[in-house]
Amino acid sequence: MVFTSRAGGASALPYDSFNLGDHVGDDPDNVAANRRRLAEILGLSPERFVWMEQLHTNTVTVVDGPQNQPVPATDAVVTTEKNLALVVLVADCVPVLLADHEAGVIGAAHAGRLGARNGIVGLTVDKMCELGARPEAIQALLGPAASGDYYEVPEEMAADVDKHLPGSATRTKKNTAGLDLRAGIIRQLMARRVTHIDADPRCTISNQDFFSHRREGTTGRQAGVIWLTGSEA
Repeated sequence: MVFTSRAGGASALPYDSFNLGDHVGDDPDNVAANRRRLAEILGLSPERFVWMEQLHTNTVTVVDGPQNQPVPATDAVVTTEKNLALVVLVADCVPVLLADHEAGVIGAAHAGRLGARNGIVGLTVDKMCELGARPEAIQALLGPAASGDYYEVPEEMAADVDKHLPGSATRTKKNTAGLDLRAGIIRQLMARRVTHIDADPRCTISNQDFFSHRREGTTGRQAGVIWLTGSEA
């Protein structure tokens, strides 16, 4: 399991510099160079990376091999294939990486406000269990994301999200309505008997080491990556 930051890539402002998103207006050659560097660092072939067309859905897709294009209209992918890297791109949303190493099942979910509200993480766990995973054996890692201290939303929106994702409503440092999606996702995972949970507390809005759509508007994307080691199929 790996989370990237914005440092060490080829992209120029405002995508500086390790932007991995090919849908944000960055020079395609720079994005390709960054993706090649990621593959080299992780010791995997570039064609073994599975990217998603993330649309804030609650759709989970099972993949059984390399994909020629981003998996369409999905916000979580699950696999049992070895050395197949599942990638989630974020710039404030929560990247969620899940693994049952005993069963050999992994998943990666893009949990933004809408996806988290509509159950993308729980549905990813359910799909993993269909492939043989056990909730008690799943390890979950939540990456850097917008924190409740800085993620301001209207009161009505906070109440609506909290209704569907209990524990996510909070107050920001300004004492305004806010969302702590990681807190809600952790509670949701525990309700599904997933208890081996770690969460990186860093806030993408306040920490300049990360891309933040809320802070910058036009910007790049960092990634969460997960893969099973072993012989390729």
